Amino acid sequence: MNTVTLDLGWTDWLALFGHYLSLSLMAVGAAFSTLPEMHRYLVEQQGWLTDPQFSASITIAQAAPGPNVLFVALMGWNVGMNAGGYGAALIGATITMTGMLLPSSVLVYFASSWGQRNRHRREVRAFKSGMGPVVVALLISTGWIMASAHGNPATDWALWLLTAVTTLIVWRTRIHLLWLLGAGALLGALGWV
Repeated sequence: MNTVTLDLGWTDWLALFGHYLSLSLMAVGAAFSTLPEMHRYLVEQQGWLTDPQFSASITIAQAAPGPNVLFVALMGWNVGMNAGGYGAALIGATITMTGMLLPSSVLVYFASSWGQRNRHRREVRAFKSGMGPVVVALLISTGWIMASAHGNPATDWALWLLTAVTTLIVWRTRIHLLWLLGAGALLGALGWV
């Protein structure tokens, strides 16, 4: 996996923390919905992570047991490793996780209390109805970023075909995702994708 060597000062760490604070408030539905913005900031704008590091952070966290938000800590960990080793990696993981969890947790606590008290109001019902399409659009853009990292559809057609077939199966059937993951792993082990 390609790495970069970084020289991060306290202003860089503060900027990373501030960016994750803002991402926390954008994370409608889940932190996963902010992946395109994380990619833009960490890989394209700052150059703190490479594309393989970004993808590996997501993949490893999703394969590990525990909450889906662990990929945020792995991104911070990788930024820290690029900046100087294990001490900086712990700082990076702490900064990104605290930034991602703190604002949204406080906001959700107060907003859900208010929403529960006012659930009969028209604007509360309209807000809940309107957030569905936003979450779907954010998840589609996340899927596009993840798929685009795996190459050109013309040369990697088998991978793209597998992705399309899996999407249709998830959408139209009730087959458990673990079966699909196992099938994808088997196809990868056989070298077909």
